[in-house]
Amino acid sequence: MFQGFSDRTIDFMWGIRFNNEKSWFEANKESYLRDFYQPMREMNREVWERLNAAAPDLGLFGKVSRIYRDARRLHGRGPYKDRLWWSIQRPTDEEFPRRPVFWFELEPEGWSYGMGYYQAPPVTMAKFRRRLDSNPAPFEKLARQVKQQGRFTLEAECYKRPKGDPGPLLGPWYNARSFALSRDHQGHQAILYAHDLVELVGEDLETLLPVYRYFISLEGDPDPRD
Repeated sequence: MFQGFSDRTIDFMWGIRFNNEKSWFEANKESYLRDFYQPMREMNREVWERLNAAAPDLGLFGKVSRIYRDARRLHGRGPYKDRLWWSIQRPTDEEFPRRPVFWFELEPEGWSYGMGYYQAPPVTMAKFRRRLDSNPAPFEKLARQVKQQGRFTLEAECYKRPKGDPGPLLGPWYNARSFALSRDHQGHQAILYAHDLVELVGEDLETLLPVYRYFISLEGDPDPRD
């Protein structure tokens, strides 16, 4: 059962940031496993249980990221990440950024969580725009609910040339190449150290299930580019 993170968790993240080398990591590996990876894994499991109970038909599964960087993409950085995140998503052959996922991330400066579609396939976003063109009401309702709840902020990577102007509510969505609904926190508040974190994150992510369902439903639409 998730009991919260601890001051040791935060100390480890800052430690690996300033001592990003194998000798330091190996000397502190027990702390990594006990204070960082294990609570992250327990939290992921409990939030997954909540989302899976709310949407059993989706077949969701959870996964915690590796702390090891891809050796092909170090670019002068150390071999370890100074943060961890977990994700919850449906089984798919697509790479992680090319599918919608729920996520939580803990880093030295703070923490965040939400739902992201970080490298949405162009055909998916083309299907999305076609749906908005033909019947904007269903997604307009979802977008309005997200905005009114005020829990998440839409972070969108938009096309350089706008695809259209469906109005201020849907415009940022319509012109997005990829997006995330994110709730960001600077610093490490007391809730990080308690089981209440599971309740907060689980409850908030559950409110995004309708948006998640909407985007995965696009898979069945015909390619509008044909």
